[in-house]
Amino acid sequence: CKSEKSCYIRTKPYFFLPRVPGTPYPPSRFFLSPSTARRSWKGNPSLPPNSYSPARFSTVSQAQKRMPGAALEMEPVEPQSLKKLSLKSLKRALDLFSPTHGHVAPPDPECKRIRTSHKIAMEYKGIKSIAEIPKQGNARGQEPAAPSNALALPGPESSRDQEKGVSQNALVVGPSLQSRGKNEGGVPGKSTAVIPASSSSSRNFSTSAIIERIPSRWPRPEWHAPWKNYRVISGHLGWVRSIAFDPSNTWFCTGSADRTIKIWDVASGRLKYTLTGHIEQIRGLAVSQRHTYMFSAGDDKQVKCWDLEQNKVIRSYHGHLSGVYCLALHPTIDLLLTGGRDSVCRVWDIRTKMQAFALAGHDNTVCSVFTRPTDPQVVTGSHDSTIKFWDLRYGKTMTTLTHHKKSVRALARHPTEHSFASASAENIKKFSLPRGEFLHNMLSQQKTIINAMAINEDGVMVTGGDNGSLWFWDWKSGHNFQQAQTIVQPGSLDSEAAIYAASFDLTGSRLITCEADKTIKMWKQDENATPETHPVNFKPPKDIRRF
Repeated sequence: CKSEKSCYIRTKPYFFLPRVPGTPYPPSRFFLSPSTARRSWKGNPSLPPNSYSPARFSTVSQAQKRMPGAALEMEPVEPQSLKKLSLKSLKRALDLFSPTHGHVAPPDPECKRIRTSHKIAMEYKGIKSIAEIPKQGNARGQEPAAPSNALALPGPESSRDQEKGVSQNALVVGPSLQSRGKNEGGVPGKSTAVIPASSSSSRNFSTSAIIERIPSRWPRPEWHAPWKNYRVISGHLGWVRSIAFDPSNTWFCTGSADRTIKIWDVASGRLKYTLTGHIEQIRGLAVSQRHTYMFSAGDDKQVKCWDLEQNKVIRSYHGHLSGVYCLALHPTIDLLLTGGRDSVCRVWDIRTKMQAFALAGHDNTVCSVFTRPTDPQVVTGSHDSTIKFWDLRYGKTMTTLTHHKKSVRALARHPTEHSFASASAENIKKFSLPRGEFLHNMLSQQKTIINAMAINEDGVMVTGGDNGSLWFWDWKSGHNFQQAQTIVQPGSLDSEAAIYAASFDLTGSRLITCEADKTIKMWKQDENATPETHPVNFKPPKDIRRF
């Protein structure tokens, strides 16, 4: 403390030594006991006599004692700890506020009256009793009408004109008034009439009393025939994990955990060829529309290119550090995209077997990918619950969607619209392209891990889950119009009902699912179903309804 006044610190057993005006500052011994301070200051000749006296530690300074007429008698300051002072402050606050703690303020009748009158005015300001209308008719010699519950809508100057005995234009709705015919412009089934008046006011009249419920703006779903299983194909010796259709729509191929690729005839469901070459289960398949090539990827870190004219492997793409989970072909460029457990989506040049890009940015397994001819040309979904749009020119991320809370295991692009859907365990979401704006959630929750998803041109979306549930959705509205459950093959466990892959054929009239019971199931629409036999049971979401 460098002030000219005496300073004290109320801590036991130490004191802050006072500084005498006009004397140099003491050495760096600020906190001393009284005995130590006495010895230290006795040996200092620069200090005036009696500067170490205990009398200097009183609360009244020597200068104050020498002041004439200053009879100040102050109580000595008792040294107190911080804890004691805090307890005193708490006790003082408790004494002040504890008697009224938790007590509600007494009600004010005037405030209650004002609040009630305001509510009544806001609710019923547009409603006026029409009991005066029959009275006016009686004055003109007409018979009194029966009492009615009709609502009259007064104009803005009704209160002023009521005192003058002038009636305003009122739109009356009630059972006592006869409705006009359809040819007169009235609404059939409702009794509405307009009562003219002599008022010359040109203002708009209030219609808040007869606000009708606006129908929901949520799009109504189109009717779709229910789907049924018409064929079960057995041939694989392990879980069937992937499927791809031929561009000619005459055959399709499936990859399985038995390390084989089987080619089947679409019309008859018969096996045509079996290809071997992988040493682990095959998780991704794609057939090129530009070449006679088929591509496969599996848990053995290998990506293979098959020549369908020779039925053998002609190229292998090496670079993944772990299993490859998904595979897609670019529609217009000779590029192959693969994603796997190394959290990277790799872009390969089909002809040179060279890696063009390594699209790194995900924090977990890349388990779904699809491509488009325009930006964003690559869209990936990952177990880190994000969806990324990639710029294929620079190999960098364009946008990251973080709407999901759990792993995005399935992505599906609409064949005709600029939109796509993503599926995770908590919900199925719909996004627009190319900006990735969130459109809406599907109106139901499948409540299972969704591994497969497919969309056809008729607006039917199908999702397959880990529990064997196969749900069909209307793409436009998000309405779930059918919930099917697969039946496991005899001899399989009930836990082997998972659906791992699903795909529509090129016409969209047949659906093929690949399942954990080692079977391939084919589905088609019921030809005998009609909107009368299978009506749409649709209820718009309540939080989007407008009133």
